[in-house]
Amino acid sequence: MASTSSKKPYLLSSKEVAEILPHRFPFLLVDAVSHIDLENREIIGIKNVTINEPFFQGHFPEAPIMPGVLLLEALAQIGGILIHQAGYGGKIAVFLNIAYAKFRSPVLPGDVLHLHAKALHISRNGGKIKAKVVVRDKTAVEAELSCALVDKSTL
Repeated sequence: MASTSSKKPYLLSSKEVAEILPHRFPFLLVDAVSHIDLENREIIGIKNVTINEPFFQGHFPEAPIMPGVLLLEALAQIGGILIHQAGYGGKIAVFLNIAYAKFRSPVLPGDVLHLHAKALHISRNGGKIKAKVVVRDKTAVEAELSCALVDKSTL
């Protein structure tokens, strides 16, 4: 089991995350990775939600909440990092399916998202993860996400 050290607060920094994921602002939704356990195929990422996020301008500006679709995207991105770290890099993970999605509590400006993912299946063709967003020690969102791994040239 990998753990963080006092010298490096995260296993993967924001710069290292950007080297793995093809996403960029405003769609890069993982700030860092705090835990990777390749033996159990688990990962935990961090997303700091600020009032300056561009979606808050139009998503209930009088009572801002993070859109559920972006929470699912953040979970997909942490799953993509897990798949990459498990040795299936070099391709882009694209959504195939979202199942059993439940939105249990709103995500608000100032929240710190802990993006948990556990691989149920990974192969050279794609994968399936069980994932959840944890905020203040409570599950805010959970879902099972499936993806295909495709070459950039086919998109």
